Amino acid sequence: MHTHSHHSCSSASNAYTALLSCLLCSICSQVGNYKRAVKRFDDGHRLCNDLMGCLQERAKIEKAYGDQLTGWSKRWRQLIEKGPQYGSVERAWLAVMTEADKVSELHQEVKNGLVNEDVEKVKNWQKEAYHKQMIGGFKEAKEADEGFKKAQKPWAKKLKEMEAAKKTYHLACKEEKMAATREANGKTEASVTQDQQKKLHEKTDKCKHDTQKAKEKYEKSLDELSKCTPQYMESMETVFDQCQQHEVKRLTFLKEALLDIKRHLNLTENQSYATVYRELERTILGANTQEDLKWFSNNHGPEMHMNWPAFEEYNPDAASAPIKKKKPDGAPPTPSTDHVAPPGDRSSVSSYEKNQAYSTEWSDDEQPAGNSGNENGGNGNSFEDDSSVGKPQATGVRVRALYDYEGQEQDELTFKAGDELTKTEDEDDQGWCRGRLDTGKEGLYPANYVEPI
Repeated sequence: MHTHSHHSCSSASNAYTALLSCLLCSICSQVGNYKRAVKRFDDGHRLCNDLMGCLQERAKIEKAYGDQLTGWSKRWRQLIEKGPQYGSVERAWLAVMTEADKVSELHQEVKNGLVNEDVEKVKNWQKEAYHKQMIGGFKEAKEADEGFKKAQKPWAKKLKEMEAAKKTYHLACKEEKMAATREANGKTEASVTQDQQKKLHEKTDKCKHDTQKAKEKYEKSLDELSKCTPQYMESMETVFDQCQQHEVKRLTFLKEALLDIKRHLNLTENQSYATVYRELERTILGANTQEDLKWFSNNHGPEMHMNWPAFEEYNPDAASAPIKKKKPDGAPPTPSTDHVAPPGDRSSVSSYEKNQAYSTEWSDDEQPAGNSGNENGGNGNSFEDDSSVGKPQATGVRVRALYDYEGQEQDELTFKAGDELTKTEDEDDQGWCRGRLDTGKEGLYPANYVEPI
């Protein structure tokens, strides 16, 4: 509280200045100076909207990042599985794609936490803290505004009276000074008669009297204003404290909400996040160079099973004209996503499976003429051909499988829907085409199971 005594003031003007210098440090110093405190209610409601908008934007970023990780993982998983890498190193490489899928899921969880928990929490708090009125604005702001006005009303009335008394006093001082000047000039001018000088003197005395009277009224008004100032400040501070209490709740809630947001954003506190990288590291460290080299030697090197030439008796049936294959049985199956293996669905290492099927020979020499198979001779690929597993051949037309097909005979290809291969010969009258898989294996397949790329 501030109390002032102006009875001993030598000047009413000095007393007024002293009072204002004291009140300027407070919200109470001027009528209507509380408007900024009332506006905080509107600002608080708007800031809730801003925070929700901020979180929704971040949620979109989290979702977009997760979607990009998933798309990247899917694309590269397919490239790796169809590519020439094999063995435990392939497993380690594919583990990076698995990491992307799992991290994508975690970022989707972050998005869900921001939208479903944090935004909803702010929205519900905003609804409870700010009550809109039918005529506009908020109930809390209206109550604060009315409280400040009520507290200021008596003081504002006294202030208005004091301002009027001050104005009257200042005008009286001005009149007194002008009268004294005229009187002084009249004494030096010969044209001014004694009677006129007397009247000028009387005017000066009257102005001095009026000035003194106005001064006393001004001082009295200022003293009355000073006496009611403590009560005025107490009432204003009471209303202001009520506004502060509401702001305390808002700031406290905002701090708690930001801590919740931090908890959702900070994946390092999520045990699942740490597990992802422990599993990735374990898979990478599990890569075994000697194991991979041994597997390759067994399947594509000197330790693989050899189909050495052997003496064959003459067979008149084999010497006759080749029998044409019959048409493929039935129509291709109805397209279904069940036929397409999703990324990461293969539990075993893909290259182990895809390479096992076509590796039956290991030789740089031309295959015996009697062996049926691809144009290089034999059903398997040469060691040199194996080195280009996963790379498309330069000749033929590229096609994509529409459906899964499981080869029924040795000279037929096996593929999955979505696999790409090279058509090397056009469809025959029985509905078969000859083609070559990216693994290098050649064989027949139903023409209506593929489409040109």
